[in-house]
Amino acid sequence: MRAIITGGKGFVGQHLRDHLVSHGDEVTILDVETDITNAESVGSAIAAARPEAIYHLAALSHVGESWEDPSRVLAVNVVGTANVLAGARKASSDPKILFISSAEVYGVVTPEDLPLDEERTIAPATPYAASKAAAEQVVLQAARGFGQEVIVVRPFNHVGPGQAPIFAVSALAQRIVEAKQQHRSELSVGTLSTRRDFTDVRDVVRAYRLLLEHGQSGEIYNVASGVDHEISEIVDLLMEIVGVNLTQVEDPALVRPVDVPVLRGSFAKLHAATSWKPSITLAATLADVVRAAENY
Repeated sequence: MRAIITGGKGFVGQHLRDHLVSHGDEVTILDVETDITNAESVGSAIAAARPEAIYHLAALSHVGESWEDPSRVLAVNVVGTANVLAGARKASSDPKILFISSAEVYGVVTPEDLPLDEERTIAPATPYAASKAAAEQVVLQAARGFGQEVIVVRPFNHVGPGQAPIFAVSALAQRIVEAKQQHRSELSVGTLSTRRDFTDVRDVVRAYRLLLEHGQSGEIYNVASGVDHEISEIVDLLMEIVGVNLTQVEDPALVRPVDVPVLRGSFAKLHAATSWKPSITLAATLADVVRAAENY
């Protein structure tokens, strides 16, 4: 299968490329060399590649940083998505599109709401989440109005080796490893009481390809582990793997203006469509994250 991955040089994109290539797919990468907000550039790139599938990952995806420039986030995440859809409509290969949204669109929920399924009303609480919610509507409108084959995916938190240390788990691992190397006794942390549903990125990209093959157009699918963990638990596990016991000190700079207290998803719909379920344990994932941090 000929496939395009937008944002293919990023953390998830690189893992997805490796996974697709391992299945014999021919992969074209679109990344920073193609301005996703420029419709002509995007259309030309899609026309040249003649893809049968487009995995649209390109986005400004850091939740905390989205507060600093919401307009830019909307331009990349919403207008960029519209440009990919338009380019695909003009392509002679009539590609199927997998749009990567985010579980952040569910917003602030209570433990009684969990696990979250795709029928849950969305209520985005951050500029990043709002941009993804808007882009979802652009994608679903393309299915209704233009008859495009599109699927929306809402991944919950995904982690693994190679993730930049600007995201919570990889950043914590990096700081813990550095503290050990530099013989420091303290660890700067943000809010530790939030709970997140973590899935290994290698399981996530496996779900993406399965959905592209077997998912139903116009539908939304969660990708989740079905288990939530408090960030403090992640810190403890990382310190155990590294072999240190650090004093945790809250750094106000690491605390977000608004933070969703808890997220846990149901992957029942995904499983029904593809038989997918998580295969890599959190402990194994964190061990790989630490190894990557030690070699960063």
